[in-house]
Amino acid sequence: MEGTLALMIPILIFTIPIIAIWTRHQQRIAELQVKATSQLSAEKAAQYAASVRALEERVRVLERIVTDKGYDTAVQIEALRDTIAAD
Repeated sequence: MEGTLALMIPILIFTIPIIAIWTRHQQRIAELQVKATSQLSAEKAAQYAASVRALEERVRVLERIVTDKGYDTAVQIEALRDTIAAD
């Protein structure tokens, strides 16, 4: 019994700090993953916002073409096609 206890004490002395270091490392990895995921989500949100703004602008132009009879519709449609082709 004493031999087992004498063997267990040094093992525990080295095991506890190793587990603490490993746990801290795992926590840092998890924090970095969360940070990377949030940055990626923010980038996607910005892309979606830009896409929505572009679509809203196109809808405004189309509404103006449909509702304003003073414009030459064919010219407006061609101008839109040119704008889309330039993008």
